[in-house]
Amino acid sequence: MGSATPERILVSVVVPMFNEEASVRPLYERLRPIMDAGPWAFEVIFVDDGSADRTFDEIRRLHETDPRIRCVRFRRNYGQTPAMKAGFDHARGNVVVSMDGDLQNDPADIPRFLEKIGEGYGVVCGWRKDRKDGAITRKLPSKIANLLIRSITGVTIHDTGCSLKAYRVDVIQSAPLYAEMHRFIPAVTSMRGARVAEIVVTHHARKFGRSKYGLGRIWRVLLDLLVIKTLTSCSRRPSLWLGLLSLPFLALAVASFAASALVYARSRPGEPIPLVYPGATLLSGFAFMSFLTLGLLTELVIATGRVHESEVLVTEVVG
Repeated sequence: MGSATPERILVSVVVPMFNEEASVRPLYERLRPIMDAGPWAFEVIFVDDGSADRTFDEIRRLHETDPRIRCVRFRRNYGQTPAMKAGFDHARGNVVVSMDGDLQNDPADIPRFLEKIGEGYGVVCGWRKDRKDGAITRKLPSKIANLLIRSITGVTIHDTGCSLKAYRVDVIQSAPLYAEMHRFIPAVTSMRGARVAEIVVTHHARKFGRSKYGLGRIWRVLLDLLVIKTLTSCSRRPSLWLGLLSLPFLALAVASFAASALVYARSRPGEPIPLVYPGATLLSGFAFMSFLTLGLLTELVIATGRVHESEVLVTEVVG
């Protein structure tokens, strides 16, 4: 792409939905005039994440009136990251835009995302600078999580949890996304060489339903943050990093073996030998070999690649 958004690119808008039947049609009615007004073709991929209400029926009715509306339906609820990944995998566009289905993201911001992508960025993130959510249950945990993510990953994005983002299709379809990793897309894609930008977006108060997130997600963010730190630190040569981590255990094994030999040499015939030194030798030697084996297995996993999970989760595709 050049300095401006080119004519007739295809934009795929991916919208995960979970029990959002009241939001489906209002979102479409907001989104359609914005996308129709631009110099691009578009499709909307709703991903029904195992909704128990009439979300899928509402999406199918829209598809019957507008074939640009497509739907990927999960067998049951798997979570936002698998839903987003399934939408990305089924996207046909040159550029992919992700957004929430609860009407809190504003489709009117999408053209600015596409302009930024046209400047050569691989990922453009939204920043909910004036966020319309609860201060204690949503804003405070989000600020803490964003501070930790910025500190550990080095990617200076203010609002990693904002779902309104735009991506070049080759960047997002090759990104490893699983568990709760959608909030780490800027870090994962930046690690792979993508240029990342951020723009301030409009954020609306929720009108329908209730939030699927709360304080209980903090521990999952922390666990995923450990995974991201590992990926960003040693994904290129895991055997090297894990080999370095094994060296202290090797040193401990050698020292405890030497201590065992010294004690044995100085012991009198029939005198019992303390088991602490041989035990320390065996345990540290086992840890040393475990780290080396783990490094080799990790190299093998990275070399063979990761099987896409989304195809296994999908039960139906419309459009």
